Amino acid sequence: MSGTAGQVIRCKAAVAWEAGKPLVIEEVEVAPPQKNEVRLKILFTSLCHTDVYFWEAKGQTPLFPRIFGHEAGGIVESVGEGVTDLQPGDHVLPVFTGECKECPHCHSEESNMCDLLRINTDRGVMINDGQSRFSIKGKPIYHFVGTSTFSEYTVTHVGCVAKINPAAPLDKVCVLSCGISTGFGATVNVAKPKKGQTVAIFGLGAVGLAAAEGARVSGASRIIGVDLNPSRFNEAKKFGVTEFVNPKDYDKPVQQVIAEMTNGGVDRSVECTGSVQAMISAFECVHDGWGVAVLVGVPNKDDAFKTHPMNLLNERTLKGTFFGNYKPRSDLPSVVEKYMNKEMELEKFITHAVPFSEINKAFDLMLSGESIRCIIRMDG
Repeated sequence: MSGTAGQVIRCKAAVAWEAGKPLVIEEVEVAPPQKNEVRLKILFTSLCHTDVYFWEAKGQTPLFPRIFGHEAGGIVESVGEGVTDLQPGDHVLPVFTGECKECPHCHSEESNMCDLLRINTDRGVMINDGQSRFSIKGKPIYHFVGTSTFSEYTVTHVGCVAKINPAAPLDKVCVLSCGISTGFGATVNVAKPKKGQTVAIFGLGAVGLAAAEGARVSGASRIIGVDLNPSRFNEAKKFGVTEFVNPKDYDKPVQQVIAEMTNGGVDRSVECTGSVQAMISAFECVHDGWGVAVLVGVPNKDDAFKTHPMNLLNERTLKGTFFGNYKPRSDLPSVVEKYMNKEMELEKFITHAVPFSEINKAFDLMLSGESIRCIIRMDG
């Protein structure tokens, strides 16, 4: 056991005191892990758009003060009662969703949506006892999606931690704990394009670029990127995108444009925007008879999806996916190995790096659209 096991740890954390206001580096107290929990020392974290979304309070229930962060890499500092498959010193990726290995979803080969540990953005406390493990001068600070990696130390459920190869560079593979795995898995695990097929990617943010990377690795012959921001097109070439379509450039629906470009439609499409219109376009642009469309983006709560039933009867398939259909504990270690074996590239997703003391700069870079992923070094 580590020298700090069982003790409260005082460390720095970036606390969001209220919606949309810069994070403040504070000294927080991090309680020891309880039953089925682990305490992690975070070495690298990155900023994901989901952090920004809930920091701006555009998400469900605003909950402050809160420690955001959910893409990270670190080392196990200590473990709580009942934890047997992790020990201090293990290199890990904390994940916003989990795998209890006991529920029907975890037992299913087809699902990764754990009944106990799937994402809950409203919950700011630990499942075990309904309490926070963070506090400042006795006042609790809320958790975020069970990870809260904008802290030098954090506590999470053991089911939300993937043990990985200790040789993997944490400053690179940390991006696999959310967006990059989500997009990549949506293509390779769910859309499953065959070599030589055509793929359309809607939305060229980090998740969409990861979906394009999945299409590139799968051997797609054409990868059509669809985005309203033309400045994203040049960057997307690095991820295998071969052609670009900006819906604003046409006076007809973009699905019709793509169908005309591809002799009836693409073989596969992956939607990564959350826009219902993009979802409809992604579905309607795939070829009848065999086309598969995969929805990744999260819509607003009141949105509804409308398409003519004949689009389904003509043998187009519509699918959705959550975290790229990866089970965090079982599957993420092998995704890390894909990077280690040079089967997938991560460096091109990482456009910026800042020390922890400048974490607000990472928010500025994302809000301005300059960064794909900004790595935050916790020792700085």
